[in-house]
Amino acid sequence: MFVLTAFLSLLVELAIGYPDRLVRAIGHPVIWIGNLISFLDRKLNSAAASDNFRRFSGCMTLVVLVGIPAGLAYGIQTALGASWVGILVTAILASSLIAQRSLASHVKAVADALDQGGLLAGRGAVSRIVGRDPERLDEAGISRAAIESLAENFSDGIVAPAFWLALGGLAGGVGYKAANTADSMIGHRTPRHEAFGWAAARFDDLINLPASRLTALLVVTAAFLVPGASAASAWRTVWRDARKHRSPNAGWPEAAMAGALGLALAGPRVYGGVTVEDAMMGESGRREANALDIRKALKLYWAADLILVTLFGAAGFVIHLAR
Repeated sequence: MFVLTAFLSLLVELAIGYPDRLVRAIGHPVIWIGNLISFLDRKLNSAAASDNFRRFSGCMTLVVLVGIPAGLAYGIQTALGASWVGILVTAILASSLIAQRSLASHVKAVADALDQGGLLAGRGAVSRIVGRDPERLDEAGISRAAIESLAENFSDGIVAPAFWLALGGLAGGVGYKAANTADSMIGHRTPRHEAFGWAAARFDDLINLPASRLTALLVVTAAFLVPGASAASAWRTVWRDARKHRSPNAGWPEAAMAGALGLALAGPRVYGGVTVEDAMMGESGRREANALDIRKALKLYWAADLILVTLFGAAGFVIHLAR
């Protein structure tokens, strides 16, 4: 049932996404989880406390952040039951945890901005999806940032929630989304969050490990289907460069994307005026990316996403027959 729920949620999100009208009316699960994170951060993360106490508080915060939403989700799925109607309603609810349409829309907006409005428009568009300093980015930097965001968020925003939905049902998907949102808000190495957000950052690394590897395989496979992409180069780049990335997970989809497109992604980047050193993904590729490369990356993304949906559909069908 869980695999079928994941498959249907992918289809629902592809068909309708999460309507803006619904966001305006009731918000979004990520917004609700973010509000809870902000509340706990204010209440439990005292600057006057020791690092050990703040780390302990961060661990308890993570338990609350994951436990409460996942518990509520488990109750909802149990109440809906295993009928076809219950599974469909669960899938509709679970589709809010996946971001196939919105990810593609935001990345495409960067390519459109570069083509239609030039550098300033491109900087404005890319600032909505990455945290690095946009004013320091030229066209190539903007394009690389958009492609890196596409690769990493394909893993974090689509493959991982679908994976945990298939493994743990609605509770698994909601628990994953809560932990991933916590990492994005408090899992930073800053004076305020290095101790308090330690548990969130380490737990996010752990739960994203299977999805990041699966995402790399999806991109490599998709490269067979997209004209101009190289599956062989994607595979070589993953094995050569993925583990060099400062993140234990982001390097896998980024390396696959870089190799498939013949680009050199990652490397040094500037966040808040501070240069963050990182290894190059696809060091033999081009650094001079442009809007056309973003559009090629989107074609690769859609092919990989189609493979993902097909895999879940096939798995759900096989499991259903086995029962």
